[in-house]
Amino acid sequence: MTASCAGRTAPPRRPERTFFPWCFIGFVLVALVLLLPKFSDACGKPPVFESMKFKGVPKSSYSPGEKIYFECNPGYYYSLYLPLVTFCENNNSWFPLDEACFKKECPTPKVPNGVAVGPEVGFQFDREAQFFCDEGYYLQGEEILTCKRSGSNVHWNYDIPKCEKILCQSPGKIKNGKHTNSWRDIFEYNELVTYSCDPSHGPEEYSLVGESKLICSGPGTWSSDPPECKVVKCEYPVLKNGKLVSGIREKFSYQAVVLFECLSGFYLNGSNPVFCGGNNTWEPEMPTCIKGFKPTHATKPPVSRYPDAGTITLIILTILVGIAVICTCVYKCLRREKKGHFPFYSLFRTYVTGESHREVKFISL
Repeated sequence: MTASCAGRTAPPRRPERTFFPWCFIGFVLVALVLLLPKFSDACGKPPVFESMKFKGVPKSSYSPGEKIYFECNPGYYYSLYLPLVTFCENNNSWFPLDEACFKKECPTPKVPNGVAVGPEVGFQFDREAQFFCDEGYYLQGEEILTCKRSGSNVHWNYDIPKCEKILCQSPGKIKNGKHTNSWRDIFEYNELVTYSCDPSHGPEEYSLVGESKLICSGPGTWSSDPPECKVVKCEYPVLKNGKLVSGIREKFSYQAVVLFECLSGFYLNGSNPVFCGGNNTWEPEMPTCIKGFKPTHATKPPVSRYPDAGTITLIILTILVGIAVICTCVYKCLRREKKGHFPFYSLFRTYVTGESHREVKFISL
């Protein structure tokens, strides 16, 4: 049997199918479907607007030249300068039409002795107005109002507030005293009254306890309560193991101030100085003298900014152990180098001969 050396012929390959014609046909069909309305001889549904609505019953299509009309939505008014009609053009599109209606506005609120703050362009429905009064007046009513729509009409959701003048009634008479302009019953904003005490008919004078000057600061509101005129007398201040060093007198009346000092071997604990209060007592509470010496250090030891001895010792030990490990490793490497095993300093070079053979050599320095 003789083997033939002729080359083997490959079997014929079936031609691959091409998808180009079918893809092209698909693209054409999609384009026709999308462009079908444009080739139509009619306009589609009427356009939609925010401020306007279609007048009548809309149709699905309209012939070229056919007109449609709009009217304003509830709460909107018509502007005479803009049209409310459009028509189907010959290119089967609607002639451009702008919004011809605008939101209705609530009347601008006028507040005597005050102002209404709102948007820059009118108080259209759904917008707010905030009210402020001039100095010396206060607002009576709601501070913020909203323009609301009800059907085709608009209105404020609350009554327009008012700015009333700030007035105060007389702060009142006090026992054993009087105030300026006591003949008046009404005082205006920022007006001032001053209280003073009457002369005493006894051995002790009256002291005015409280604020002597009151100001009308709000509607029916004074800056503070009226003061009192009464005899204030505190007892002679006695400090055990201490003594007075300032403010010494026979009688201690309202707001008399005294200063203390402790005897030798004691230190002062508490407020110093103190004064005679309106309730015939010393304010703040009287101090005390404690036996011994006043501590000069804080009650709690201060926090040091430096680490303590234990932390320093731990750091030092850690450093020493690290140095010992490094020295051991270096020593072992040097011993191996002397014996010829794994030289410590060497260059690794590789020679490539051919495509599949590599030779590795170590060259000592």
